[in-house]
Amino acid sequence: MTPHPIVQVRPLGFPWPTVDPFLFCVHHDDAYPRANAQLGPDAPLAGRTLGQDFSRKDGWSMYHGKRVPGFPAHPHRGFETVTIVRRGLVDHADSLGAAARYGQGDVQWLTTGRGVVHAEMFPLLSSDADNPLELFQIWLNLPAASKMSAPHFTMFWAGDIPRRTVIDAQGGATEISVIAGRLTEPAAAEPLPPPPDSWAARDEADVAIWTLRMAPGAHWTLPATRSAATQRCLYLFEGRSLQVAGRRVDGQAAIELRGDAKVELINGDAPAQCLLLQGRAIGEPVVQHGPFVMNTQAQIVQTFADYQRTQFDGWPWPDEAPVHGRDPARFARHPDGREERPAAGQ
Repeated sequence: MTPHPIVQVRPLGFPWPTVDPFLFCVHHDDAYPRANAQLGPDAPLAGRTLGQDFSRKDGWSMYHGKRVPGFPAHPHRGFETVTIVRRGLVDHADSLGAAARYGQGDVQWLTTGRGVVHAEMFPLLSSDADNPLELFQIWLNLPAASKMSAPHFTMFWAGDIPRRTVIDAQGGATEISVIAGRLTEPAAAEPLPPPPDSWAARDEADVAIWTLRMAPGAHWTLPATRSAATQRCLYLFEGRSLQVAGRRVDGQAAIELRGDAKVELINGDAPAQCLLLQGRAIGEPVVQHGPFVMNTQAQIVQTFADYQRTQFDGWPWPDEAPVHGRDPARFARHPDGREERPAAGQ
C-alpha cells in the first residue's frame, strides 16, 4: 500500500519547524506605525524590553533594536540566510563592507561560510502613513565541505525572480514565485543561480524555495521531487483551510510531505498563501550554538575563539545598527565596491 503523501502536520509557532537541510524559518509580520525623525516608530516604547523585544505589543516588535526595529550587528558561521522581504524595507550592512536596502519582494541570500557579522535593520520611512513589514528569514545549512567557504553576498531583485500563474479548469489561479529550484510543470520556470558554495547550487540536492498564492477554490498539483530522499515542508501561513492530497488542513500549519509524490492542493473559501521548503537532507551532524552552526562541539569552541580574536574581519560601520537614510531607493553595494539596483520600473 502506498503511504499517504502527508508525513505529519504541526502547528506554526516561532520559529517554524524545519527539516534537513533547513535549520530555521521565521515569519516576521509587523504592523509598524508612522515613523519618527530617527526612522523608528512614532509611538511610545514604554513596556518594551528594548534590545530584546519580541512582544508583538500593538502588533509589532522592536526585536534587538533600540531606536529602529531590527537586528543590530551579530555574527554567523557555517550556514546561509535567505531573507524574503514581501512588504517594507530591510537595511543590510556587514563585515565584508557590503550594504543594501531591499524589500517589496526582493530576496537577499548570504553565505556566511567561515564567518560574517551583519546587521538587518527595518527602517520606517513614512511619517504620514503606517509602515508594515513582512518577511521570511530562512537558514539553509552548509555541508561540512563548505562550512569554511568564503562568505558570499547575493541579491535577487523582485522583478528578476521567476513567477508563474497557473489557471485550473474552474478558473482558479495559483501564483508560484520561484526563488530556488526549477519548476517543471505545468509552467516551467528556471530560478536565478544560488551562491556558488550553497547546498542549493548542487543539482542533486534538489533544493526549492517557492511561495504560493492561491485564489479561493483554486486547484494546483505540487510536482513530485526528483528523489525519494528529498524532504519537503509546505507552510500554510495564510488562509482558512487547504485540502492536501485529500486531507483537510485547517488554520496555520507546517505540513511535512513525502517528496516522491505529486500532491494535489485544493484551497478553501478564502485566499491562501504558502511557503515551500524542500531539499535532499545533508545528513551530517549539526551542532548549533546561537548564531554558529558546525558539525562538532570542538568546531563551535574554535568558532568562538576565532570570533573573539578576529571579529570576523571587524565592523567597518560607525555604529552597530546602521540605516541608510531616507531615500527609499533600493540598492546593493558589494564588498568589491560594485553597486547594483533593480531595473527601472521594478
